[in-house]
Amino acid sequence: MTRSKNVSRQKVEAGLKQRRRRERWFQMLGLLATTIGVVFLLVFFSTLISKGSSAFMQTHIMLDVEYSAEIISPDGKPDTVYADYDAIIRNALMEIFPEVTDRRERRDLQRMVSIGAGYQMRAVIERDPSLIGTRQSIVVPAAANVDMVVKGNIDRDIDENLRPVSDRQLAWIDRLDAEGKLVTQFNTALFTNGDSREPELAGIRGALMGSLYMLVVTIVLAFPVGAAAAVYLEEFAPRNRWSDLIEVNINNLAAVPSIVFGLLALAVFINWMSLPRSAPLVGGLALSLLTLPVIIIASRAAIKSVPPSIREAALGVGASKMQVVFHHVLPLALPGMLTGAIIGMSRALGESAPLLMIGMVAFIVDVPAGFTDPATALPVQIYLWADSPERAFAERTSAAIIVLLGFLLLMNLTAVILRKRVERKW
Repeated sequence: MTRSKNVSRQKVEAGLKQRRRRERWFQMLGLLATTIGVVFLLVFFSTLISKGSSAFMQTHIMLDVEYSAEIISPDGKPDTVYADYDAIIRNALMEIFPEVTDRRERRDLQRMVSIGAGYQMRAVIERDPSLIGTRQSIVVPAAANVDMVVKGNIDRDIDENLRPVSDRQLAWIDRLDAEGKLVTQFNTALFTNGDSREPELAGIRGALMGSLYMLVVTIVLAFPVGAAAAVYLEEFAPRNRWSDLIEVNINNLAAVPSIVFGLLALAVFINWMSLPRSAPLVGGLALSLLTLPVIIIASRAAIKSVPPSIREAALGVGASKMQVVFHHVLPLALPGMLTGAIIGMSRALGESAPLLMIGMVAFIVDVPAGFTDPATALPVQIYLWADSPERAFAERTSAAIIVLLGFLLLMNLTAVILRKRVERKW
């Protein structure tokens, strides 16, 4: 008897040792997987920041320009539309480099200044015409290639034929730098300008406004409809095969590829309803379809989390079913429903596939002023810049991704804080 007990004890101890060894291996594998994930995340963010942080600064050239009356107002009346402001810039550059006389060299010299400098000067004269005939020191944006050289993103040591900046232009850049005429400033154009073919003038304001208009349409449509559907399915719908079929389809819609919603929006809202193509209104409708299943599922989970005792107590004192839902259940479930809505909005903000299908991939320069104006969105803007061959667009792509991730992080942080502050423990 004692011997059989000892044998059983030895078997149990051997089994315990084996289980503990497996548990340690499982913990080590879990720690290894977590470490790998954190390392990849750190590599991703470090690469993104290292490539995109330089886009928040922009190189400018300081010039002493003369707002010549002969150029701006040859007839005695200021011509702010057709005046040759580029000639004013050329004259200012020739004062710095008087030895440049060849026509081709002059063109190369002028290419070092952004084409947006002329528009900047025109805006200055339009605001203050009294500057005509005066001499002023101004700062104008440098061309993208000059900016890339100053930031070290163009290798100066490679063959001249393999880089976009010639040796002559490199010498001019060094001379401007030595004379203190190269100034690095915060790149306000990145946040105040719309898209542009010129990298130094391209900004994300149009994409940000387009995303904002779409999110407004999405939240106005998706949250009320999703919350109402969740309340009905959870509190009022009979439990039969039809409600089960609806629930299964809602869960399946949450996993449908987003491009399918884009095809649906193209077929219904544009081809059938004739809504304007590439408009935030249509984009918001497409994203509403995409976000609706997520909001319904999150809202149903929040309603389910309300203890049945609250419903029973309200019914026990004579409240109707409608009063129980709207006076007791909904106020307690609302924080979780709002959290689900914010998470759904975060997903909508980062989507690009449905927007590509409805034409929001078009090149839009103007900043949209309404829900029906042509627009693009921030993810689509990132896609367009990433496909551009100019090297300067690469850093702007990374900068736009940083801004997008910042907005996503802010929205998710808002959801977490909201849940922590108003969540009730049962």
